[in-house]
Formats: sequence, structure tokens, C-alpha cells
Amino acid sequence: MKRLFLFGLILLIFEICFAQTEESKTFQKLKQNKEIAKNFYQDLWATNNTDKYKDYVADEYVVHDIGDRKNVTEPAIEQKNVADMFWNNGSNQVTIDYQIAEGDLVATRWLMKYEPKTLFGKILFGSGTLPIINVFRIKDGKIVEFWNHRHDIDTNQTLRFTLKGLLIGLLIALIPTIWAFRLRKKLKRQTNV
Repeated sequence: MKRLFLFGLILLIFEICFAQTEESKTFQKLKQNKEIAKNFYQDLWATNNTDKYKDYVADEYVVHDIGDRKNVTEPAIEQKNVADMFWNNGSNQVTIDYQIAEGDLVATRWLMKYEPKTLFGKILFGSGTLPIINVFRIKDGKIVEFWNHRHDIDTNQTLRFTLKGLLIGLLIALIPTIWAFRLRKKLKRQTNV
């Protein structure tokens, strides 16, 4: 009876140790994934080390962006190209507010303060601080899926959409105006006869 009790106790201790080891491995994996995301922002956005994109992004990844860019597969070089476009036209300051990791996902809320140095940068991006939330799915130490949620209402993108809407509205209003002028002209000809 004592042997059975001793065997059960040893088995229980082994299970507790094994469970803590598995929990420790999971914690380490989450920590590694958060570190990959943090270094991605550090190298591509906080400093102009965009050539390091290969260290963080898989050869191809899937992006889910705001607007129409949903479920698009892109080559890794696109992350470098986007970051270079900002760096070539201004300077960034990055602040990471917080990160949350669960399973193979890492969510990061960060702020990008952008100061344009070129006319192109001023027109397209404007200056100011842009809050962004990204969610990365990480597999084998690389970002394989990317959800991007920017608060574009604070940028020049809003002006672009406003102008586009204004032009469409003016075009729609122009059609009945032209028709009314044609009818008026026709009416004048008929009354002058």
C-alpha cells in the first residue's frame, strides 16, 4: 500500500513538473513572438534599418488592410518598400503602447509620429501622430499574416476622400443643371416663335 501511495505521489510530482515545463515553453514562445514584433517596428519604423525586413517577414505573407486590401498575398519586400517610402520623404518617431500575445498572434498598439521633409511627403502623408494597431500571425519566427488598423481620419487620407466625394457630388449635381439649362433654352426658343 505504501508503494502504491509513493508511486502515485511520484506520478503527481512528475505531472506538476511537466505541466510547468509546458507552461514555461508556451510563455517563452509568446515572449519570442512579442520580441519579433517589437524588433520589426524598431528596425523598419523607429530606425531606418529597412533592409532587415527579411529577419521578420516570411517570403510571402497575407495582409488584411483597411479599405479594399483584404486577404492579399504580398512578397516580403513590400514591407521594406512601404517603410522606405516614409523614410525617403520624412522621419518617424515610434512609441509602442502595449503588446498582447496569444498563441501565434501578437497585437501591438503603437504610435507613429511623422514629420515630412519633402513636398510629396507633406501632400500624401502630412505631419502628425497616427495611432496604429497591428496583429501579426507568426509562424517559425516570421510574420506570415498581417492585420493593419490605422486611424487614417487623422491624416491627409481623409482630405483625399473628402475631395473625391466632393467631386463626385459636383458631377452628379452638374447633370441635372445641364439638363435644366437645355430645357430652359428650348423653352425660350418655343416662346420666341
